[in-house]
Amino acid sequence: MSKARQLLHLVIGGELKELDRPEFEDLSAVHFVGAYPNYRAAYDAWKAAAQRTVDNARTRYFIIHAHRLLDPGEDPENEM
Repeated sequence: MSKARQLLHLVIGGELKELDRPEFEDLSAVHFVGAYPNYRAAYDAWKAAAQRTVDNARTRYFIIHAHRLLDPGEDPENEM
């Protein structure tokens, strides 16, 4: 059985200064949701966090493709 390659993704969020750009109001208050081994797991965590904060229009969550920052020359997500 072949094991899937780990592709590190981070999920963070918080209140934005303005809705038109991803700049947080207070970096010390940014919520680190977690680190995930693939996009699917990160997406599920992102969706859950976003749904919990749906009443605050200025709160946004993001998925960071950290594996692209660690090894920018190789992106297995583009090979699919």
